[in-house]
Amino acid sequence: QVRLVESGGGLVQPGGSLRLSCAASGIARRINDMAWYRQTPGTERELVARIASGGFTNYADSAKGRFTISRDNTNNTMYLQMNSLNPEDTAVYICNADVLHLTFSRVSVWGRGTQVTVSS
Repeated sequence: QVRLVESGGGLVQPGGSLRLSCAASGIARRINDMAWYRQTPGTERELVARIASGGFTNYADSAKGRFTISRDNTNNTMYLQMNSLNPEDTAVYICNADVLHLTFSRVSVWGRGTQVTVSS
């Protein structure tokens, strides 16, 4: 079983920066794609950025040029560097991982989320 724990959220002023972390722990055969989603009250979950195990990335249009997703496969941690934040970025940011278990079953694992609030 794999567990995902996010950290790094908080309150930041418009134009500021935050770096989120998602630490994966547990036992699995492989962690494939990992991704950051975000969600606000009453809205659907939105993909922010995705990164494959080999490093290929893609971003939502709203994140391009401002956010950078990365991962360190040696410690099973994914990061999201967020720059030039604006109030529209306020959301709960949720970590996701596509996990291949030892049994070769594939599951989508979710963290609990970390709150990011951009406000003056």
